[in-house]
Amino acid sequence: MQPVYPEAKHNPLRDANFFSRLLFWWLYPLFKIGYKRRLEEDDMYSVLPEDGSKRLGEELQGYWDQEVSRAKNDTQKPSLMKAIIKCYWKSYLVLGILTFLEEGTRIGQPILLGKIISYFEYYDPRDSAVFHEALACAAGLSVCVLFWAFLHHFYFYHIQRVGMRLRVAVCHMIYRKALCLSNLAMRDTNTGQIVNLLSNDVNRFDEVTMFLHFLWVGPLQAVAVTALLWMEVGISCLAGMAVLILLLLLQSCIGKWFSSLRSKTAAHTDDRIRTMSEIITGIRTVKMYTWEKSFEELIAELRRMEISKILTSSYLRGLNSTSFFAMSKVMIFVTFYISILHNNVITASQVFVVVTLFEALRWTGTLHFPTAVEKVSEAVVSIQRVQDFLLLEEISQHDPQLPPDGEVTVNMHDFTASWDKASETPTLEDLSFTVRPGELLAVVGPVGAGKSSLLSAVLGELAPSQGLVTVRGRIAYVPQQPWLFPGTVRSNILFGKKYERDQYEKVIKACALKEDLQLLKDGDLTLVGDHGTPLSGGQKARVSLARAVYQDADIYLLDDPLSAVDAGVGRHLFEQCIRQALHKKITVLVTHQLQYLKDTSQILILKDGKIMKKGTYAEFPKPGIDFEGILLKESDQAEAAPGPDSPTVSSQPSESSVQSPESPGRLLDDAAPEDQDTENIQVTPSLESRSEGKVGFNTYKNYFTAGAHWFIIIFLFLINIAAQVSYVLQDWWLSSWANEQSSLYATTYGIGYVILVPDPGWYFMPYSVLIAGTVLFGITRSLLMFYILVNSSQTLHKQMLESILRAPVLFFDRNMTGRILNRFSKDIGHMDDMLPQIFQDFLQTFLLVVGVVGIMVAVIPWTAIPLIPLGIIVFVLRRYFLATSRDVKRLECATRSPVFSHLASSLQGRWTIRAFKAQERFQELFDAHQDLHSEAWFLFLTTSRWFALCLDATCAVFVIVVAFGSLFLAGTVNVGQVGLVLSLALTFMVLVPWCIRQSAETENMMSSVERVIEYTHLEKEAPWEYKNLPPPSWPVGGDIDFYRVSFRYSSDGPLVLKDLIPWIVSRKKVGVVGRTGAGKSSLVSALFRLSEPESGIKIDEVWTDRIGLHYLRKKMSVIPQEPVLFTETMRNNLDPFKEHEDEELWNALEEVQLKEAIEGLPGKMDTKLAESGSNLSAGQRQLVSFARAILRKNRILIIDKATSNVDRRTDEFIKKKICEKFAQCTVLTITNRLSTIIDSESVM
Repeated sequence: MQPVYPEAKHNPLRDANFFSRLLFWWLYPLFKIGYKRRLEEDDMYSVLPEDGSKRLGEELQGYWDQEVSRAKNDTQKPSLMKAIIKCYWKSYLVLGILTFLEEGTRIGQPILLGKIISYFEYYDPRDSAVFHEALACAAGLSVCVLFWAFLHHFYFYHIQRVGMRLRVAVCHMIYRKALCLSNLAMRDTNTGQIVNLLSNDVNRFDEVTMFLHFLWVGPLQAVAVTALLWMEVGISCLAGMAVLILLLLLQSCIGKWFSSLRSKTAAHTDDRIRTMSEIITGIRTVKMYTWEKSFEELIAELRRMEISKILTSSYLRGLNSTSFFAMSKVMIFVTFYISILHNNVITASQVFVVVTLFEALRWTGTLHFPTAVEKVSEAVVSIQRVQDFLLLEEISQHDPQLPPDGEVTVNMHDFTASWDKASETPTLEDLSFTVRPGELLAVVGPVGAGKSSLLSAVLGELAPSQGLVTVRGRIAYVPQQPWLFPGTVRSNILFGKKYERDQYEKVIKACALKEDLQLLKDGDLTLVGDHGTPLSGGQKARVSLARAVYQDADIYLLDDPLSAVDAGVGRHLFEQCIRQALHKKITVLVTHQLQYLKDTSQILILKDGKIMKKGTYAEFPKPGIDFEGILLKESDQAEAAPGPDSPTVSSQPSESSVQSPESPGRLLDDAAPEDQDTENIQVTPSLESRSEGKVGFNTYKNYFTAGAHWFIIIFLFLINIAAQVSYVLQDWWLSSWANEQSSLYATTYGIGYVILVPDPGWYFMPYSVLIAGTVLFGITRSLLMFYILVNSSQTLHKQMLESILRAPVLFFDRNMTGRILNRFSKDIGHMDDMLPQIFQDFLQTFLLVVGVVGIMVAVIPWTAIPLIPLGIIVFVLRRYFLATSRDVKRLECATRSPVFSHLASSLQGRWTIRAFKAQERFQELFDAHQDLHSEAWFLFLTTSRWFALCLDATCAVFVIVVAFGSLFLAGTVNVGQVGLVLSLALTFMVLVPWCIRQSAETENMMSSVERVIEYTHLEKEAPWEYKNLPPPSWPVGGDIDFYRVSFRYSSDGPLVLKDLIPWIVSRKKVGVVGRTGAGKSSLVSALFRLSEPESGIKIDEVWTDRIGLHYLRKKMSVIPQEPVLFTETMRNNLDPFKEHEDEELWNALEEVQLKEAIEGLPGKMDTKLAESGSNLSAGQRQLVSFARAILRKNRILIIDKATSNVDRRTDEFIKKKICEKFAQCTVLTITNRLSTIIDSESVM
């Protein structure tokens, strides 16, 4: 199970020298490959040892364990925040010093700029000393901008690595915790919440680490800027700083609001993803019961509540964006206005020093600091959510290894326990028994008697409230619902043990798998998906049994493995596997197959959690006597086992439903303990398919038009233009005023003469109008932009949901749950939160850059000369970078899916994993998936930093050229022109790289939109409704005619049904039997058109392919082989459309003998069921499905092995009810029990 990477590329960063690390030269080979062709998984560099998931996770886990221990001693609640701080404070503090130096360098630039501008104020071409001083200042400015460029990206590269490490470490801890959760804890969480923790909450760590230092650097920088402004313009600067202080106070209030919104949003997202997970898992039931619209409405409502909080958060972000756009201009305006009111006369150099100081403060004070407040507020909520999850109850750790004396035993003494501690009625009460090697203990009893709970107690999953259970020896466990992880059949059987051919062949033979494996195209190397596809239910049960037998354990706990197979195979399994292969072992067999009881060592009869009787078969009453609700009669179920050449056809798609085209995939091996060898076997699917090339125009068009009409989009464009025009005119107006101030200053101090001093109001009235326009237009465009893009996300989510629900079942067989959930969690999360903000940033900075370039060229035309090569270089760099970056981002998206798939699969099989003590092996596999994702993420991080560094260095050269060029052309320009152009050049140096990076990041983020839109165009199954409907009373009798029907699950798959021609007369009771894998369940799929059958089927003279799927499926009732319950109330599980009165629901429950059990629940029918209905037994879940069928009152009923998990008495009771309730109906009963169809009128 642990991946090995025989072709993984060595990471060149490990051998890179200082300059290569600083300049990211070690990435050039990757860029060359990315520019020539599409990057593949094998092109990624291996993860660095210090970034490995296992190392990072164990390090943080150690600090968390210390914190838990400390809190326990101090009787306090442990704090995950403290553990994180203890783990990362040293490295993070060092990076904080770099932040301080970086922002200090930024403040130094305006001082040097002022010195250069003052040279132009007192320009004297004969004074060479002043000229040389100006050159020195220009050189100092050059050093500052270059030093800032390198320091900025060196800091951000390392700070983002810290965020990545923290995220990876927390994910490791979340998965480790998920494997240890007790069943009580699983009621307080669910798969949706855990997926949300891994997909969205941990992302906050990547974001908060980048900006956290600005919480203290920002105020310090504000103090330093205030001091410098005081030196330039005196007390007037306090007016501008007061605006900033008010803004910071407002940000702190908004931060609390962000925190509250994030908490509420996360709760709604948890519910949405959990519901989506259940829909995907139970899609067959959803389709056969035509519940798509019901769940579509449920998800839509959950999404509406979620989006309302997201939209509020987005509006707050829009206000933050406006503060970045306009607030520095407001501060400049207020400062100069107050200065004029005090009759101060200032120089042009002072004007532009003030402007550049406020511009320097702009990034920290109006962008980074507010972002830090927002991200810290959200991160605190996410840390609290992760902490609450990590503090959930775990199962008690015990290691039932073989004791030194070699005595293997299972002993239970006066054992009492309950799944619900608040319940007055215990699940198990006063159980006592002992089992020794060589003994076979059979546990029987009616549905809900506590049989599976007894095995849970032996496993340690059910803690005692009194008494004890002693287990000595290694355990192997076969669950009632077989669980397979995504991998090969062989890897599922080996489960990490060394492959020994002879032993393996014996196990395959004992578990009756030899013929089945021969019929699979790739034999035991066939890949199985999330739900065990392409194996049938019986084949999955036998693989699960083979896994246990191959482990060669001491104790075998078998939870009704014989019910899923036909009688012949069941007899083979009992004789060859349970009685022979396990004859020396302790075996506890839960079963409803009473014909095998005479061959057991002991029999334990349970009822209501109590032992009604125990002893040997000889000690029980004679066969045929009904003892305490258990019908003991011999029934050999003499169904002949098929011959060696009997056909075994999968009831699922036969091709591997998890293979993705084009991606080669990596090899994973079957992990074994350290003292065992391993064999490389491909056990996980290859990465999902990815798009190629740049994101197309249609993707952008679909994205925007999904959010608003074209008229709104055009209005948004005009608002952006208006905002930018008002912004640009301020700079031009300020330059004119600076020239006037320079002349006034010279006149005041006797350097010149002035005839007319203009009224300051003449300048400040238009200036104030421009400021007001900038603020109003800025707010309008930000709010409108966020509204459109968040609305786009909601619309595309709705379209994707509709497309998913209309997709054929084959789509779900071919795509793992994690892959689909990745679209609904991570990609939608990006579209909700990150993409609107990045798009807004890009559009805003792009227009700012256009405005800045326009002013510079208009004021000093020769600046166009360096701008032309700069533009060419930036264009080439962007094109070169995006060729690689797009593929890296798509790889990063694709490598996330295996993480979610592995998590979802592990949660389903956590009991099996824990029983086999395989937690560490699955943790290693999770770490391997994380490392694969980290490879892509790390490349995305480093390539982005390389691009940003190249842009900043290029723009720094532009500033240097403008600074020196202005000095050498001093005689041709005035002070206002130079001041404006140089101040704008410094702004330009920061804006251009930010704009280009945001444009590249926008295109990278658009890959999420691309992936979502891809799922809005899935192949659809046939229409749900047609205009021409059969009569409302159809079908009257339920006559079913098969006209040489053949059936396959995909157009290129093998036939699983061939030329079926049975005619089922109306109101007949027909039994359908056959060997496991013979295609019995495929008959159900053909009738319900889960895939379209070849030829046709007539029901009451109506061709089924000529009516809508919903109309067809609503007219038939089905009790499926694997019952599906949702995390809803019992009422909603029975009647999701609310079509029935309570009395009808209670009557249906009474008909299936569940009324008493449901009345015993705290909220009765309003009790919310646990995930997958896990607070009901497997038999009770099947009875709920039977109650659903009773409520539907259809003329055709199909029972697909629905009584396999119930006892004989309940089976007899169900047969009786079928005869009563469905006497006028056509009934098809698919079963492995001959007794179930003994009363049928005909048998297929």
